[in-house]
Amino acid sequence: MQPLINQVIDQIDQVLLGKDQQVRLALACLFARGHLLIEDLPGMGKTTLAHCLAKVLGLEFERVQFTSDLLPADILGVAIFEKNEGVFKFHPGPVFTQVLLADEINRSSPKTQSALLEAMEEGQVTIEGKSRPLPTPFFVIATQNPLSQSGTFPLPESQLDRFLMRISLGYPSPASERLLFEGVDPRARIRAMEPLVNKDQLATIQHQVHQVKASPALLDYVQRLVAFTRTDGQFSYGLSPRGALALVGAAKAWAYIHHRDYLIPEDVQAVLPSVVSHRVRGTGHSSQGEPLVQRLRESVDVLG
Repeated sequence: MQPLINQVIDQIDQVLLGKDQQVRLALACLFARGHLLIEDLPGMGKTTLAHCLAKVLGLEFERVQFTSDLLPADILGVAIFEKNEGVFKFHPGPVFTQVLLADEINRSSPKTQSALLEAMEEGQVTIEGKSRPLPTPFFVIATQNPLSQSGTFPLPESQLDRFLMRISLGYPSPASERLLFEGVDPRARIRAMEPLVNKDQLATIQHQVHQVKASPALLDYVQRLVAFTRTDGQFSYGLSPRGALALVGAAKAWAYIHHRDYLIPEDVQAVLPSVVSHRVRGTGHSSQGEPLVQRLRESVDVLG
């Protein structure tokens, strides 16, 4: 599968110029069966990355533009009474797909945001007392604008925790931006992309990621990282068991993408900011996740 993964990365890199690290993190998230949150300013390529991932993986794709007046039924679907048949008939919403792009998710109300909770955790939705399974695989790729932008509603901690990773694209490099000025059209390149992975191959990749080995010494290192977030005074609260499992799973996917079937500390450190920063909060002036992750990485010794 490794040559295939290299082809996937190369094809996305041709559209999202100069963002190889973020592309690899996004693929690691999906290979680890996680949901992805992309946070950045408008116009940075968040939606472009989501389109690329769905196109290259050959998955069914739906996009929902989140707005302040969006209702849960607009995402999940609704039962409508069919007068001719005399029964209520369910009309599925866009959540019944394999890749759901929740564009600008933090521009909708908390009630609408919470409509995705069950879908992201259980792979099903409950509507009018009936559970309806979602297609497999099922990924949510959500984009959000910084909270400093007007008209945004912060995602609650319970919603943030459902995302395996949160990444940011940032401004392009001068060389990449120059190519855009010279007429490189990302949308045209997306339309020209061909699916490289089918559903069975994706399932194989996910299974092989799960089989990546983690030595006792490596797991000791992860446990020290988790314990530090729970005991250090600068953290308001630490990583939950689900967050700890997310860290191991994401590290395994990162190792797999880099052609290894075993974990090394560098794998954990590579995914640490993306997995941890949105799951922890600090006390006092250190409320943001990124400085806390930096402190975590510097304070916990790899060797114990």
